[in-house]
Amino acid sequence: MTYASLADLTERAGDAEIRQVADRDRDGTPDPEVIAAALEDADNTVNGYVGAKYALPLSSVPAVVVTWAVSIARYILHRNGAPDHVREDYKDAIAALKDVSRGLIALPVEVGEIPPTTVNGTVMSAHPDPVFTPEKLRGW
Repeated sequence: MTYASLADLTERAGDAEIRQVADRDRDGTPDPEVIAAALEDADNTVNGYVGAKYALPLSSVPAVVVTWAVSIARYILHRNGAPDHVREDYKDAIAALKDVSRGLIALPVEVGEIPPTTVNGTVMSAHPDPVFTPEKLRGW
């Protein structure tokens, strides 16, 4: 299941725009495989950022995630150059997703969807040799 649907795309962009960018065989209807590919690419992008802080797949999809997925899929569908407003929506979605991955934006999800924080590994440090040692200070 994708985060967004054809209905979500059509609601945001309008039927005419979606037909224009997704009707590759020119039969008057958006091609299902074109829509599916754009929505899958959008999901992969969203998951790449959201997966840094949340367990995937999300069992409940917040409305804001649908909005981001629609903006990304719409941008992808404009393969010959997106209008400025579509490009700006895409950039805003990516910026928000980056904030999610950094923990600056929290998604309204169930507690079980947030993976526990685990720390693995070893703390390592490197530093120069000490300048003031007892041997160097002897005699002062």
